[in-house]
Amino acid sequence: MKSLQLATEDDAPKLLPLIAAFHTEMGFETNQEQQTAAVAPLLSGSPHGAIWMIGPRKAPVGYIAITFGWSLEFGGMDAFVDELYIRPAVRKRGMGSEALSGLAKALGDGGVRALHLEVDRDDENTQRFYTRARFARRDKYVLMSKEL
Repeated sequence: MKSLQLATEDDAPKLLPLIAAFHTEMGFETNQEQQTAAVAPLLSGSPHGAIWMIGPRKAPVGYIAITFGWSLEFGGMDAFVDELYIRPAVRKRGMGSEALSGLAKALGDGGVRALHLEVDRDDENTQRFYTRARFARRDKYVLMSKEL
C-alpha cells in the first residue's frame, strides 16, 4: 500500500508529534520522554511490534501502532492495534480505513491469526469505524489491565 510505510528510527521526528497529539487528544498522561522511550524499540526492529506511518513519508497524516502476542484461543500469533491516529483536519477521507484494511491483510498473510483493539465504551463514532472494518465486539469479555 502506497500510503502506508513501516516507520524506522529516521522517521521519529515526523512520528513523535503525531503520537503526542494523539495522547493529548485521548487524555493520556504521558510526556515526550515516555513517548520516545516507548516508540524507540518499535522503530529499531523490536519483534514485539511496529509502527506504520499513514500518508507520505515526508508529511505523514497519521500512524498505526501494532503490538504482537500469542493466543492459544486463536491458535497462534495475534496482534493488537495499540494506537491508530489520523490528524483531525484530514479525518473521514478513508485513510484510516485503507490503512487498517491493508495492514490487516498483510498481517494475516504473514501468519497473524487475530487482530484485536480496544475502544472507549462511550465513543460510538470510533466503534462504528471499527465495525465497518469488520471488527466484532466480544460482549462476553472485558479487557482488564494491571499497571506494573
